[in-house]
Amino acid sequence: MKALPKKTHFYLYLFKINKWKDVIGMEEKEEKEISKCALCGYTASGKFVGDICPECGLTYWKCINCGYIITAAAPPDVCPSCGDKSGFINITCYTPECGGPEHIDPRL
Repeated sequence: MKALPKKTHFYLYLFKINKWKDVIGMEEKEEKEISKCALCGYTASGKFVGDICPECGLTYWKCINCGYIITAAAPPDVCPSCGDKSGFINITCYTPECGGPEHIDPRL
């Protein structure tokens, strides 16, 4: 497992690309959701399946005791930083449904 420094935060962002077309004086709006991995830069239409980047396969976990961040397919049983068994929360998802970048959960 690859560990990240405590203060390092990588996020997946979901943003909308708006495309406007003028058709004989009428505007037609087309919206498309794009997911982007902040670590590898991979972009895809819509959300990543299971909050995991399909390119680098990373999920970000944060220790609820000390705030240590680790990237792994599944969270460890014991925090490598503080040794606590309190648990980890998935901080990979930053889509609007999960709070979005403008409404980040303060616990994270």
